Order: sequence, then C-alpha cells, then structure tokens
Amino acid sequence: MSLRILRPGLLTTVQDLGRFGYQQNGIIVSGAMDALALRVGNLLVGNEENAAGLEITLLGPKIRFETDQLVALTGAHLSPTLNGQPVGRHRPVWVAAGAELAFGPAVAGCRAYLAVAGGVAVPPVLGSRSTYLRAGFGGHEGRALRAGDVLPVGQPSGVGVKLVQQLARSGAAWAAASFTPGPALCPLPRHRPVLRAVRGPEYAQFSVESQRAFWDEPFTITPAADRMGYRLQGPKLERLDETELLSSAVTFGTVQVPAGGQPIVLLADHQTTGGYPRLAQVISVDWPALAQAAPGQPLRFQEVSVAEAQGLYGVQEVAVAALRRALGYRARGF
Repeated sequence: MSLRILRPGLLTTVQDLGRFGYQQNGIIVSGAMDALALRVGNLLVGNEENAAGLEITLLGPKIRFETDQLVALTGAHLSPTLNGQPVGRHRPVWVAAGAELAFGPAVAGCRAYLAVAGGVAVPPVLGSRSTYLRAGFGGHEGRALRAGDVLPVGQPSGVGVKLVQQLARSGAAWAAASFTPGPALCPLPRHRPVLRAVRGPEYAQFSVESQRAFWDEPFTITPAADRMGYRLQGPKLERLDETELLSSAVTFGTVQVPAGGQPIVLLADHQTTGGYPRLAQVISVDWPALAQAAPGQPLRFQEVSVAEAQGLYGVQEVAVAALRRALGYRARGF
C-alpha cells in the first residue's frame, strides 16, 4: 500500500509525535507542530496516536492513492478535494485506488494533517519517523516531499478494517463518514488567537512595564518564522538586568526575549537549550493554536496559573480518551 506525491505543495513532511529521549545529546524532539490534530486524525483511522502522517503547510500537495485507503484530514482548513469534489475534514474517509487528493486556498489555519490507516511506514530513526529538516534525517530521506515520491503505508488495525467495511459499501470513488469529534478536538483556527501562558523562570527580570505590555499588547508574527520558532514584533520588552545567562532547557511554547527586546516563541523544531531569558511559557493545550498561526498574523498572550493549565490539559485528555472509546464502539457496530 502506498501514496504517490504528484505535486509536493509548499512544505509537506512526514511527522509523528516526536523523537523523545535524546535531548541530552542535543537531538531535538521535532514532530507534528499541531500534535492534537495528528492525534485526532490517527484515532479517526484506527491508528495509535503516534503513527506517522503528513504535515501539510499552507499550499497543499496533490496525492494519488495507489491502493484503497482509509484517511482523515485534520488541522487547518486548506480546501481539500478528492477527485475535484470537496471532502469533509475531521472524519474517516474511505478512498478507492486511483483517487487524487488536492488542496485549494487556506481558509483557516496553516497546517493540515493527513492520517492514513496503518500510518506512513517510512523507516524510524531513533525511535521516530518525524522529519528533522535541518539535520536531514527521519521522515522520507530526511527532507520535504517532492513530486514522484512514493510513501509506503502500514497495515490498518482492526478498528481501521471495520471502518473501511462500513464506508466502502457505496461503490463510489470515495465515501466520508457522517460523524466528527466534538469542537474541542477539531477547533477552527482563529485569525487573532489568544495564547494562554504561565510566567517563565526569568519573568521577574523584566520591568513592570514590560510585563504589563506582554499581557496587554498585541504582537505580530514576522516573516522570520519556521518550524523552529516565530519571531514576534510588538512592544519592546526590557530586562532590569542584562547579565548573561547560562543556557537552560526550553520547550515548545517557551517565549524567549533576545537583547533587542522582541520575543521569540519556540515551536516543534526548537533547540534543546537556550541562553535568552524565558519570559513565559505557552501552555500545552494552546500549542495547536500557536502552530496554526501564520506570518503576518496578530496574537496576544493571557496569563493563567499552573493549576489552570493542568486543569485544561486534563479536560483535553478526557476528550481524547472519549473519542478513542467512541470509535472503538462504532467500529464494532454499536
């Protein structure tokens, strides 16, 4: 079973949930920018949540399914079509061999995900199939996809097989399920996201005026933006003490402030340590909203407590677990 890339799009890569256990060696986690979207897509086709899929950025690819497949599209709304007909997102879709998936204008968000039953079966590197572009390993030959690439697909799970049996009865070239997860698991990306964050370890090193400005004023994502991080433009943030810092651990959503006073928010391909002061940390449930923001887009930050962040994470994980159970029941015909 395989997928053939007819047109690669702007930036299409193979990603799973990341490469863990090697940060002490300077090897980054990487993985899907919008991990929740990939997790939901994988559940919708009966995969384990960490199965590899395709991350599609802004201008989508054109893909031919060489064999019958069960797929799901999640994340950004990039106007997907199958054989020229609009196809629903956030639901299982059975496609017959020869069908072609394409994308149009970006309606909302900038990163869509294609999950395939059985997962994209490229060889794992250090326990992950994620593509790390800067180092040139993982994914498909360590690079973004190109026209002519053929990607192997693994065997679907029992849940995936049952869903195929339920959807493939129509005899059409493709058929989409009528059900979708609740809006908490498939939110439409916002043009002006408000990102909830907790105070960072060096928060007290900034002036009261800068602390206020960070929470009260908008920032804009500059063109200096990639999978490693977004440089933001907004009010200048000033430290009370410009003493150099020892490099310390950073993660997805860490907000660092270089000497120029304009913050950088780190993303999936962030370095393992950093020497800039850490003003704030975007909470994990808002990483998807951050990942779906594009250059030129405004955003704001809202302070929350660690307890609030933990509570919101718990609510999200309860919803994911409920989706997993519901799909298992549906596959069994309940």
